[in-house]
Amino acid sequence: MYGLIGSFSAHPGKRDELIGLMTASVGDMPGCRSYVVAKDPQDPDKIWITEVWDSAEQHKASLALPEVAETIKKAMPLIASFGQHTVTEPVGGHGL
Repeated sequence: MYGLIGSFSAHPGKRDELIGLMTASVGDMPGCRSYVVAKDPQDPDKIWITEVWDSAEQHKASLALPEVAETIKKAMPLIASFGQHTVTEPVGGHGL
C-alpha cells in the first residue's frame, strides 16, 4: 500500500471553500482506500489530507482523472502554501 499525509494552508478565510472543493469529488478513484480531509485545530487556514492507495501508480493515475484535474485547477488559487508532505507505507488498520 501507498500512503500520503500532507498539509496545505489556504488563503485567509478560504479554508472552508478549499475543503468544500477537496471533498466534493472524491467518489470513484480506482485504488483509493481512504481519503480524509481534516481541519487543523490550531491553525484556522491549514488543512490536512490523509490518503491510502493500493499503489503509488494508482495515486499518480488519479491525478489525470477529469474530476481530480478539475478540482486541482479550482483549488490552486485558494492555496496560499504547501506544508508537510510525507509518504507512508500503511500496513493495516480499520478500513484497510
